[in-house]
This record gives sequence, C-alpha cells and structure tokens, in this order.
Amino acid sequence: MVSTPVSQSSRSGADYVHQADSENGHSRSPNQSLLPLTAGVNGHDHLEVGGCDVKALVEQYGSPLYVLDEATLRASCQQYRDSLQAHYAGESLAIYASKAWNCMAVDAIVNAEGLGIDVVSGGELFTALKAGFSAEKMYFHGNNKSREELVLALETGCNIVADNWLELNTLAELAEAQGQATAVPVMLRFTPGIECHTHEYIRTGHLDSKFGFDPEQQQAVFQFFKSHPQLHCLGLHAHIGSQIFELQPHHDLADVLVRAFVDAKAQGLPVTELNVGGGLGIRYTESDDPPSIETWVKQVCTALTAACETHGLELPKLICEPGRSLIGSACVTAYTVGSQKEVPGIRQYITVDGGMSDNPRPITYQSLYRSVLANKMSAPLTETVTVAGKHCESGDVVIKDALLPKTEPGDILVVMGTGAYNYSMSSNYNRLARPAGVLVQGGESDLILERETYADLVRFDRLPDRLSR
Repeated sequence: MVSTPVSQSSRSGADYVHQADSENGHSRSPNQSLLPLTAGVNGHDHLEVGGCDVKALVEQYGSPLYVLDEATLRASCQQYRDSLQAHYAGESLAIYASKAWNCMAVDAIVNAEGLGIDVVSGGELFTALKAGFSAEKMYFHGNNKSREELVLALETGCNIVADNWLELNTLAELAEAQGQATAVPVMLRFTPGIECHTHEYIRTGHLDSKFGFDPEQQQAVFQFFKSHPQLHCLGLHAHIGSQIFELQPHHDLADVLVRAFVDAKAQGLPVTELNVGGGLGIRYTESDDPPSIETWVKQVCTALTAACETHGLELPKLICEPGRSLIGSACVTAYTVGSQKEVPGIRQYITVDGGMSDNPRPITYQSLYRSVLANKMSAPLTETVTVAGKHCESGDVVIKDALLPKTEPGDILVVMGTGAYNYSMSSNYNRLARPAGVLVQGGESDLILERETYADLVRFDRLPDRLSR
C-alpha cells in the first residue's frame, strides 16, 4: 500500500508512487491504488504515467488534461473477467457501467477485453455501437427511457433492463407494432431494500429510490410477461449503490435475488440471468480501504452459489456491472497552477485552470481527492493549501487542505483517481471548454478526446434575425 510517513516534512509526492506492485505474489488490485499502476518518477523528478512525462503531456496537449492509463484499465477488466471464471462455476459476464466514462476509446478497450457494457441513454448506446460492441453484450438501463431510445434499442437488438410500468407497456406496444421476429430480451430491475454506507445520492438499493420495481409489484410484473409473449423475460437485476466498501450487503442481495428468481421460474418465466449490479469502491485517500476486485467478486460468487444451493436452483448466468472500480484509478487530471491568495491566519488558496466543470464531484458529493505536483515529485510537502477552481462559484474547490510543496504559477498539479464521473459529468459552466483526454501506454500517447474550442461552445447557439440587426 502507499506509504504514509509520520512527519509531514519527510513526505513528498513521490511517496504516492508505487514502490512494489505485488502482494503475496498477486498483482495489486487497481481500485486499491491512488495512482495508475504504471505511475513512476523519472530522472527529471516528474510524474510519469504509462511511460509518459505528465508535464510533457501538458506541454503537448494543454491543460486541464485527462490522462488515462491503458494498462490500468485493462488490468481492471482482466481481474473482473478472470475472478469470475475462477470463483463461479456457471456462465458469467462482467459488463462495464459506462456512465462512469463513456467514450469510443474506453468502450473499445473494454470490448477488446471481452466484457459487456451497461448503457443508460441513447447516446451511450450509440457510442458503444460505434466502438464495436455487439447487441447481445449490451444492456440498456435507465429509469425514464424515451420512446425514441426504446425504438433505437429494439432496432439494435440489445438487452433492455426494464425499470417501470410505462417502459414495459411501451416496449410491448412497440414490439407488437413493429412485428418483432423474436421476443425482445428484457431484464427486470427490482429494488431489493438493502441499505449500505455510502453517500445518500448514490444509494440505489433501498426502498425509497427512483429506480426499479418495488418488491410488492413482483407478482404483477411476472403476470405481465406471461400475457405479453412479445417480451422475453431474460432475468432479474438489482443494484445497491456506489463506492461501497462493505461486503455483507452483496451477500444479502444474492439471497433476495435468488428468491425472486425462483419465484419467476415457478411462474413459468424463462429467466436465465441474474445481474447483481456493481458498486465496489476505489481508494481516493490514504484512509480508504476498499476490498480488492477479486475479493469482491469471490464474495458475490460465493453468496450466489450458496443461495442457489439453498433453494435448489441451477446456477444462472451471473452478471455484474463495475464502473468506478474499473476506471476510477486509471486516470489522473493535470492542471496548471495560476493565481494564489493568502487569507492571513485562515487559509492559503492556489487556483488551477479547471475545477467544477471538469470534476463536479467535490461540489456535488463533497468528494475527497489527493494531489501531487507533477514537476516537483521529490520536493517536501511544506504547505497546506486549498486548491480552488477558476469558476465564478465560491464552492468551486477541488481539494481543501491539500499537502503540497511550495507552489508557483506554472506548476503542474495532478489530481488522482479522476477516471470515474469526471469527464462523464463535465459541463461548460461559465462557458469553459471541456478538456482534452489522452490515452497513454508504453511511452506513447493518443488523443481520445479533443479539447473543445470557443467555436464549439457556440456551435448550437442560434441568434434570431431580429436580434442580429
């Protein structure tokens, strides 16, 4: 694990870099690392990721800049895939919850590693198709899919995770009107009523949630499928939340899902798949201690297997939906330090050239991050500063009370663990252009997201003639 020296003055940014990447002969789980697995310090005392000097990347591509490490992303995919094969005797599939970061390059890497994909909008579905995903490995989620999105899903032939009565009725109507040659594959999402310790906004398994059918609606939903043969009930789905470190809730979920699955089969439904969702957390700070990917997968597999044995059920196809734990630790965001302000006796601010428009999680969820100066990795941490964004918003704070070396304008500040819900939740607040993104591997970098321009910001603006006279 990352070392945490006792004395602040003895610490440096280099302490965050991995010294050894193995524990008991096994590769460290990426979700337990603050920096990407390839992070290192080069001879210029600069942070490297994927063999690329981060300061040099900023000089080439500008800042803010998302730097995505391909090796870490692939390692996460492989650990989910291989752990499922090792710990589950039945068929299994890990599918990437692409809302964490959906773009063509990320989707293509996940596809190449043999995973499926979870999409929650027509836009994410379209992107996954452009990246090469086949329909049978795509699962379309969402609590308020539009009619147009459902039409696209039917045309694509992907699996649809039904969330509510309006969606079921619309699907049945569309399938009948279009004369589908085969029944539409549909999974049912139920709210399992399981609480877990995470932010209230990212709990999705408790009963008071906008997602999924309530348990008391189960029999009515099963009857609906029996009377609508144009819909094929593929299986059941539940999800209990995000950034979870506990294992027990996943054990409880397996029993709830298996009971419902047994009931569905008793009703004559041809269910074959159980989707346990995702939710495994990552390490954002030194005090975070998430289970490894393999530990999480083993718990899920063991719990589901035991529940199936208890109820005399043949093992169904097991699906899980990792998002944050696949990509969160694979990316860092590089900023350029600008102005500084000292409030005597209260606080010292340093400002970077981004903030809440490229990472809204601190202002939205009060999320914590860690940072280093990429061009001063061995310099001692001598200052406690608040890293502020450049937006016209008092709450635009990237990190409060960050330990850093003495900073100067032009320094490159790198924030760790920004692969999940940073780019995907980014905005043009204050008409800032969204950052560029690069994929790094073996000392090479590839642009995967072009930096927006001012022209992009007004591309969809329309000025009525009467206002332009």
